[in-house]
Amino acid sequence: MKDSLITVVRSLIFVIFALILCALVFQLAGYNAPVLLWAVLDGAFLRSGAIEQSLRWALPLFITAVGVGISFRAGFFNIGAQGQFYVGAICAAFAAEAVKGGPAFLVIPTLLLAGMLGGALWALWPGLLRLRSGTDEVITTLMGNFMAGLLLVYVTSGPLKDPSGSGQQASSRPLDPAYRISDSLGLSPTIIVIAVVVGILMWLLVNRTAFGVLASLAGRNGTMVEWQGARLWKLGLSSFLVSGALAGLAGTIEFMGPNGRIASGFLPAHGFTAILIALVANLSVLGTAVAAVFFGGLASAALYLPIMAGLPSAAIDIINAAIALFITARSTFIDRVLRLGGRKT
Repeated sequence: MKDSLITVVRSLIFVIFALILCALVFQLAGYNAPVLLWAVLDGAFLRSGAIEQSLRWALPLFITAVGVGISFRAGFFNIGAQGQFYVGAICAAFAAEAVKGGPAFLVIPTLLLAGMLGGALWALWPGLLRLRSGTDEVITTLMGNFMAGLLLVYVTSGPLKDPSGSGQQASSRPLDPAYRISDSLGLSPTIIVIAVVVGILMWLLVNRTAFGVLASLAGRNGTMVEWQGARLWKLGLSSFLVSGALAGLAGTIEFMGPNGRIASGFLPAHGFTAILIALVANLSVLGTAVAAVFFGGLASAALYLPIMAGLPSAAIDIINAAIALFITARSTFIDRVLRLGGRKT
């Protein structure tokens, strides 16, 4: 418990360091750093409607990040959340065409399941390659992201193309409003309930099941898990499937919610931000919820920065990159200080 707390505090310290570093860089670039930081805070949480907008981005990020955390816990580095996010949305879009005209109470769950299945299948082949032939899953899942991006361009320019589109961006035909689970704002009771249910189920899976215990142990020492009689390949493959299914679910939520369609290259940083959230949270489900709200706030602030601080919204990408740099770096000095403080108390 104390080690987990130390890790959380360490992550928070690194996030603060990253924000300070970015503020200094922007100040040297000619921007007003205090105004910038205030704009981020105001755009994320303080202005009217900011909380709702932050949650709009946080909930899909949370769902994807929880799945990433499951695979990372088991020691399998699924970097393909972005591709699984895309394929989930694509499968949901095809399913919507197949069941068009059906009753909403049947169609909506069908589309959600189709998205989860698509994401899980896109995670299956890297998992099989890793477990059967020892192929590096970082490379295969990363390549899967590019393949899924190209697949998205193909389906939105071909089989699912909206003939009434402007031609500026390839997109699918719009989803029937009867099957939408939110308006363009992207926040609704349905999406909140889905995120809460996912959070509860994943917390129970991690903390109250043999799979969760063995998966966490496999991430530290796979040989010991095999000594306990468990099959490492089953744990690994299951973690890939859960991770992919949740990323696909998040993609489906974007399709059925705020977007109402899929478009080529939409939300290109979603999967990578989810990976960062999982790392900041130290793969904890509750920590992931908190980190997702923080990064959802940054995404909300990105729409506000050009107005308040005159800074391009891409500045949020710089902040995210700085946080990733600090989180993945190892600092024995900070760890020693935190541990020493824990002993004194």
